[in-house]
Amino acid sequence: MGKKLYVGNLPFNTNDQDLAEIFGQVGQVRSTKIIFDRESGRSKGFGFVEMSSEEEAVHAISQFNGAQLNGRPLTVNEARPMSPRPPTDPTPDSGLQDRAQRW
Repeated sequence: MGKKLYVGNLPFNTNDQDLAEIFGQVGQVRSTKIIFDRESGRSKGFGFVEMSSEEEAVHAISQFNGAQLNGRPLTVNEARPMSPRPPTDPTPDSGLQDRAQRW
């Protein structure tokens, strides 16, 4: 079973293929995903790599956590599940009435 890793402090020009090549040095990469800002389309400077085994993931963490990529020290650790977020109100002006009344 694969193991997902969080990779932070990435240079903003890093793409999925770059991550696959880098992490491919220590094992088989199942998938990569750079996270982008929805509004600007710019990388948020972090992503995820799924390695094909626990052993490869541990090796990748030891090999790349703190390693320099284009002058930036990478943060690599086991990915944690995303914490639940409260539901968002689909109306674009939600809460404006309440805020106006407070002022």
